[in-house]
Amino acid sequence: MKKFMNKAEDFVDDMLHGILMAHPRQLRCVGDDKHCLVTTTRHTGKVAIVTGGGSGHLPLFLGYVGQGLLDGCAVGGVFQSPSAQQILQVTQAVNQGAGVLYLYGNYSGDIMNFDMAAEMAEIEDINVQTVLGNDDVASSPKGQEDKRRGVAGIFFLYKIAGAAAAAGMSLQQVKQITTITQQNTRTMGVALSPCIVPEVGRPSFSLDDDEMEIGMGIHGEPGIRRGPMQSAKDIVEEMLPSILADIALEKQDEVAILINGLGATPREELYILYQTVGRILEDNQLQVFHVYVGEFATSMEMAGASISVCRLNTQMKELLAAPAETPFFTQAQL
Repeated sequence: MKKFMNKAEDFVDDMLHGILMAHPRQLRCVGDDKHCLVTTTRHTGKVAIVTGGGSGHLPLFLGYVGQGLLDGCAVGGVFQSPSAQQILQVTQAVNQGAGVLYLYGNYSGDIMNFDMAAEMAEIEDINVQTVLGNDDVASSPKGQEDKRRGVAGIFFLYKIAGAAAAAGMSLQQVKQITTITQQNTRTMGVALSPCIVPEVGRPSFSLDDDEMEIGMGIHGEPGIRRGPMQSAKDIVEEMLPSILADIALEKQDEVAILINGLGATPREELYILYQTVGRILEDNQLQVFHVYVGEFATSMEMAGASISVCRLNTQMKELLAAPAETPFFTQAQL
C-alpha cells in the first residue's frame, strides 16, 4: 500500500485538518470536532441543508458545503457513517429557524444515524425533513427504487436543493423540488480497479488487469456483470441505454449529464466516454442543457467512472444554472 499519509488510523483526521487549514474563509468545524463541518457564511431565515457520510469519496460529501449548496456536513471514517451526535451538532450549528433538510445517500448506517439525529433535533423544536439519494439503477430493479444506493447523481440533488434554499424557498418547497430531482436522476457506474481503505491496508476486492465490472458501487458493492475489458464506446453503449430506459425519457426531453471519475481516471478518458454519451443522446433526440465532467463522487483511488442523467423541468433548469462556490466546486451563472 502506497499512500501519502502518516498513520493509517489518523488518515481522516489529518485530511480534515488539512482541509480546514487550507480553506478557513469557507469552512469551519463545530466546536473542536473536525468531523462536523459547516459553512462560514450564515443567512438568517434560510432553510439549511445538511449531508453526511463516510470519507473516501471527495468531493462527496463535505466538498459541497458552501455558497449556493449545502450548509453543513457530518464526516465519518473511510466508508463509515458519521454518528447521530455529530449529525445533530451540525444541525444545531446551521439551523437558522426555517428548518433543516437532511440530504444524503440511501445506506442503512446513514439512515439509522440521520433518523436518530432528526428525532433529537425535533426535541429541540428544529423542523427536519429528509430526502435520500437513490440514483444507482444497478443496485435494484425498477419498481424497487427505495432499495437503490445513492451515488454520484446526488450532486444534482445538492445543486438544485442548495439553489432553492438560497432563493428563499420554504422547507417544504425545497424538499418538493429536491424530491422531483431525485425522481428524475439515474446513474450507473463501471469499475476498472479496486481501492484500498487505509486502515485495512489491502484492496477491498480484486479485478484482473483485463477485467471490468459494470454496476459496482462506490464502496465495492457487487455490480451486475463482470467481464473482459471493453472499449469506451462499448461500455457506454451497454450502460447508457439502461439508464435512459429506467428514467423513461421521451424525445425532446431536456437533461443534464454528469460524467464522474471514481478517483484514478484521467479527465481525458471521461471525455472519451462522453463522446459516445453525446452521440446516443443526439440519436434519441434528447436536448442537453449542461454537461459536468470530472470527479464529483470518488472511491479513494478506484479507477472507473459513472454516468448520471437528470431530466429537467423549467424550474430545475433555473436552479441548476444558479451560481455556487465551495472549496471543491465553483459554478458561475450558466
